[in-house]
Amino acid sequence: MFLIFNFFIFIFGLIIGSFLNCVIYRLEKEQSFLKGRSFCPHCKYNLIWRDLIPVFSFLFLGGKCRYCHKKISIQYPLVELAAGIMFVLIFNLKFEIFNQFEILQFPYLINLFFLFYIAGSLIIIFVYDLKRYIILDKVLFPAIAIVFLYQLIFSFRFLNFNPLWAGLGACAFFLFIFLVSGGRWMGFGDVKLAFFMGLFLGYPNILAALFLAFFLGAIIGVGLIIFKNKNLKSEVPFGPFLITGTFLALLWGRELIQWYLNLFVII
Repeated sequence: MFLIFNFFIFIFGLIIGSFLNCVIYRLEKEQSFLKGRSFCPHCKYNLIWRDLIPVFSFLFLGGKCRYCHKKISIQYPLVELAAGIMFVLIFNLKFEIFNQFEILQFPYLINLFFLFYIAGSLIIIFVYDLKRYIILDKVLFPAIAIVFLYQLIFSFRFLNFNPLWAGLGACAFFLFIFLVSGGRWMGFGDVKLAFFMGLFLGYPNILAALFLAFFLGAIIGVGLIIFKNKNLKSEVPFGPFLITGTFLALLWGRELIQWYLNLFVII
């Protein structure tokens, strides 16, 4: 039964991923994603259901539009797969299921869909920042509001202000870097994203997320320089690294922190 739940959650994630692709495209074109049918970005032909099956339509069509035969961006299946995989990981790693019926209980569903919403929002921010070097306020601010409301219900009203202090601390750290560098090392969008990360993850997971973000950013940055795709003055969006760090800290934050602390015990 648990495998069946995983299968349906993966399919649900693929469907949400397809929707996220629509949101990303229409945000780029400043169009509403709440109305209008899906269409090919090249020939604008309205797509039918056979063209909209997540991942499988891309594979069956050979990565090309059925009508104009122009290539479909690899972004589309990758975002769909990312959403499907993230939803399954959240379902399996963030919740302890004692029996199959607990999945249908209201508190469980609230927490589950809260994390699904956050994952979807972060995927949009990740892709958009990677393509446009912009962290969209119209995606980030609603996510901050939802997380604040969630913490207000489940943390703040019990006088647990850990997430708020974590958010303010992360924001202050990034704001300091932004001000010292005059915006050359860090964009102000990253400052706002850091506040969201702390508010969402709390302490100590925010430390794991930031460490992983800087670590991954350094590795990728050095790799780009070595392969001559970038130089030290090249602009590289930091948002995707922050979001990757957020996902890793969400799923394995405490384990990573414990592993890091154990290294000092061994030494």
